[in-house]
Amino acid sequence: MTVRIMKSQEVARFSIDKKPLFILDVRNEDAFTDWKIEGESIEYLNIPYFDLLDGVDEIKGKLPTDRDILVVCAKEGSSQMVAEMLSEEGMDVSYLEGGMKAWSEYLEPVKIADLKQGGELYQFVRLGKGCLSYMVIDQGKAAIIDATRMTDIFLDFAKAKESRIEHVFDTHLHADHISGGRVIAEATGANYYLPSQDAEEVVFDFNVLSDGLQVTVGKTPIEAVFSPGHTSGSTSFVIDNAYLLTGDILFIDSIGRPDLAGMAEDWVGDLRTTLYNRYEQLSDELVVLPAHFMEMTEVNADGSVAKQLSALFSENHGLQVEDENEFRSLVTENLPPQPNAYQEIRKTNMGVLTPDADTQREMEIGPNRCAVR
Repeated sequence: MTVRIMKSQEVARFSIDKKPLFILDVRNEDAFTDWKIEGESIEYLNIPYFDLLDGVDEIKGKLPTDRDILVVCAKEGSSQMVAEMLSEEGMDVSYLEGGMKAWSEYLEPVKIADLKQGGELYQFVRLGKGCLSYMVIDQGKAAIIDATRMTDIFLDFAKAKESRIEHVFDTHLHADHISGGRVIAEATGANYYLPSQDAEEVVFDFNVLSDGLQVTVGKTPIEAVFSPGHTSGSTSFVIDNAYLLTGDILFIDSIGRPDLAGMAEDWVGDLRTTLYNRYEQLSDELVVLPAHFMEMTEVNADGSVAKQLSALFSENHGLQVEDENEFRSLVTENLPPQPNAYQEIRKTNMGVLTPDADTQREMEIGPNRCAVR
């Protein structure tokens, strides 16, 4: 049998399209438990690579014969060796090119909509990390919101669309992943915006992202809506009077956590005000586009992560807590572990630390942990 190499782009289709896939994950148990490739039709077997050095006879009977089998490890080498061992035993298997590091960095571009004046809105879905970035394109101009550090995909996408990037926004100072916003702005000459409330320790120049700020991309309007709570400067965007980019304040199935700067007790009131007052003043026909998602169940059939605000007001558990004290308990006592290296990530996004590319990858390894459970 020939061992096949499966790219992250192909794995993404299994995940989004809910196609059956069996994953043999040969990382250590703690790494597998902490973070893995997600999908409603994906099954798993976790056997550490070191337990397979003497052969794969004991696991052959645990592997299916009626679906695709993908061997996964951290970087690629171990999964390739195990896949070759299984192939020698007559099994048809693949291994993930670049391992989980490549999966963590893959972005799936999804078209959200044609805009009212002829523009387009795209969402970039980082399936392995739960991050969501956005690009507005109209009349040869573009704006990017919450870019990841994989900047080439945004630059190449805009180039393919024959559009010049003029504005780059971060909804807040991110703590779970490294922003590519400043790098994109420096490469293109675009304006880079960041809320000043989040930027007290930032060591580079930026444009202040303030409440009510309005920019136009071609003919498409973008308006900033101050929405603190996840951070003191968290800011949402209304695009084309139809789409609400909520950053890390409101997700599809949850709400943002207020503790990543150690300020949970101080910011919980702001979070409630944003969710229960500021957002309720907006049109409930707006389509919510968050900066993260937690589970693959939040991903729509077309690969997008989006839902109308009216539906979230009736379905999202974080918007159903009428008692203020109960809400305070919810968002300060039901928090997942903090993101890996989140303090170092914050300092990198401030410009205080300048880690190399390999270190940045290591800092980001792991799942999204920006939401209240």
